[in-house]
Amino acid sequence: MTYPTLPPNSRAMDRRSFLLGLPITLGAITANVEGQAVHRPLRIGILSAGGENADLQGPQPASPSAAALLDGLRNLGYRYGADFVLEGRGGQGSPERYSVLARELVSAKVDIIVAAGPTIDAVKRASSQIPIVMVGGATDPVDSKFVRSLSAPGGNITGLTLQQSDLVGKRLEILKELVPAAKPIAVLWEESSGGSWRASRTAAKDRGWTLLPYKIADRSAIGSAFASAKTAGAGSVLVISGGILFENVPLVVEAATTNRLPTMYALRIYPERGGLVSYAADLNELWRRAAAFIDRIAKGANPATMPIEQPIKFELVINLAAAKAIGLAIPQSILLRANDVIQ
Repeated sequence: MTYPTLPPNSRAMDRRSFLLGLPITLGAITANVEGQAVHRPLRIGILSAGGENADLQGPQPASPSAAALLDGLRNLGYRYGADFVLEGRGGQGSPERYSVLARELVSAKVDIIVAAGPTIDAVKRASSQIPIVMVGGATDPVDSKFVRSLSAPGGNITGLTLQQSDLVGKRLEILKELVPAAKPIAVLWEESSGGSWRASRTAAKDRGWTLLPYKIADRSAIGSAFASAKTAGAGSVLVISGGILFENVPLVVEAATTNRLPTMYALRIYPERGGLVSYAADLNELWRRAAAFIDRIAKGANPATMPIEQPIKFELVINLAAAKAIGLAIPQSILLRANDVIQ
């Protein structure tokens, strides 16, 4: 995955911070926005929208996201136990848990918090001092007032955003190529992905397409949403992933297949687990890249002046077995554009 390069002044700042830090160890470097020393080993908190706490801890975490983060840190020379440890919290796909878990990480006195996109609001409310590295999410961080701007966040939050709302129009266009009939498109969204839902309404209005919205409040609403969409005459479905939908990928894919509805997803994990198609950046690569933000903060960089990165490469992934299961023929024009075709 390719990311935009940092502005020259940011690189200069990092070189100065690194040179100043050469005579001392990682554990003695002043790192966070509170001006406190980060002690060795660095205590890295992780707040994930899904999973269990145990999935996000230890040198070999079960969570693919946490594993990607560790891979990035090890590539930078960090050793688990000696240079850093993880303090993980998993939201189990329940947004009401995020605030409690964020406060737990603050109470655990972590030095940095790496937070999945859907949890950012909870982490921001829990601390304005601990540096926060945001990873992904369906919300525009500027529109949601998490940061002042992508180039100069201005607070304790930096990191990487998927900018999902910017991709909604493209996903809808691909869906219309798959199912060109003049039928409504059902949209599954949740509270944490409201920005993407609003973007989908704008994109559909501009193109004269009809949307059927289904707001998902918990996992029990997933199956009924697909069934209702089928009954209402939807020709296809757009899933705007948030914490609940991400935690219940198998249930979402099963409901789409059962109701024989061609479904576009916001993350690659869905077609990898039997869903039809996704158009997205690689989420695990974003978690791997988050290690560079941790490294810079540990060396003295201020999150307020660290530009937020956006992916500039996106992958179209198609699962042919999923298409066969619902009796859908994938147009050759789409197959030729696909970055990956799962047989």
